[in-house]
Amino acid sequence: MTEGKTIVFFPEATFGPSMNCVGIAQRLREGGHKPVFIADSSFKGVFEKFGFPERMVAMSEPMEEAAASQQWRDFIARHLPNFKLSAVEQIPNYVLECWDEIVNTAVFVEEELGQALGEIQPDLICLDNVVLFPAIKRAGCPWVRIVSCSENEITDPDIPPHLSGCGENDKACFEVFRSRFLECIKPAHERFNAFLESVGERPYPLGQFLETSPTMNLLLYPEQLQFNRRNPLDPARFQYLEGCVREDEPYVLPKFLENNDKSLIYIGSGSMNEADVELNKRQIALLAKLPYRALMSVGNMVDEYGDVPDNVHLEPWLPQPSVIPQVDLVIHHGGNNSFNESLYFGKPAIIMPFCWDGHDNAQRVEDKGYGAQLRRYAWSDEEYASTLERLLNDKAMAARLADVSAHMQKQDGRAKAAGILIDILDQA
Repeated sequence: MTEGKTIVFFPEATFGPSMNCVGIAQRLREGGHKPVFIADSSFKGVFEKFGFPERMVAMSEPMEEAAASQQWRDFIARHLPNFKLSAVEQIPNYVLECWDEIVNTAVFVEEELGQALGEIQPDLICLDNVVLFPAIKRAGCPWVRIVSCSENEITDPDIPPHLSGCGENDKACFEVFRSRFLECIKPAHERFNAFLESVGERPYPLGQFLETSPTMNLLLYPEQLQFNRRNPLDPARFQYLEGCVREDEPYVLPKFLENNDKSLIYIGSGSMNEADVELNKRQIALLAKLPYRALMSVGNMVDEYGDVPDNVHLEPWLPQPSVIPQVDLVIHHGGNNSFNESLYFGKPAIIMPFCWDGHDNAQRVEDKGYGAQLRRYAWSDEEYASTLERLLNDKAMAARLADVSAHMQKQDGRAKAAGILIDILDQA
């Protein structure tokens, strides 16, 4: 067996893909290999916390940490009105601005990324992103694509378009979304293709920003929620990890002064939740009247909330893989880590999507009977309360969740991913 090889992880500069990559890297390190993270400068220290070397690159004009953090908060705050829109209505605003910025990062980092890869001399590169960084293809080693978004990022004519939130059989929704997406994305896509051609890469068809790896592509969805594809994915190049949950620091539940023996709900939506103070306050006010306990992560905005009811506990951040096993239900925004972690630990989920693949995961969990979707701002107090009660008491759903949890934990996605990557190294 090959030992001591250097594997570069280059995740998108968001916490979902980053933490997914950490989980895989932990297993590789246990096997004697050397994972190294290349990441945007704004993520300095994120991977060191887990004991991994970091090589920072600038994916945009450098700025002070405080300014970068404020820029992110301003970006989310500016788009809060757009999060009240449907997936197709978000295309000309949030989705388009995201793709513009994603293209900007790929262009900006190309030269420095090539330098970083030249310094590290990896034996294998794992890219967890939605756009191609051409320097990866020129690094002189195999590269693997990790899909930390919903499975439909790898397209197929018979499954919903990525980011659409369409039901699996709603073909009219497919067509409406595809048409609008291609119409709006064309200028950003033309700019990206011009960049690809400038570095010697072939241009992509309209709407495509990343190709599949010729070596291996790793997806996360468990078997029970996978889509029925017209063109089945070749297992020689596509493998489902069926969840990939990292190890995190332990968490001791607080003692609640009220409802301490009642069902416990965890509400967490990653860094995006920080800006959504209005919705969080609405949930807190309603939970104060309901017979539950609730843990909520609210980022750096804790001081915005003042006194909270005795059955609610707020913290800036919580180690989800340590928290979710201890709760009875999860409310999240549909990010793929939260989506898979809830299933991995057998917990029903209410998904209130902001955007992106949150729409897809929310629809999928409802279609397959592992939770429910609530429009982020359109629910009534009665609907929220009744959905909590229904999911907490649905014995058939609990049985399905127990089955999918046992299946995912038996698969051990982190170990499976590490094994696949080691096999690639052995064959290189």
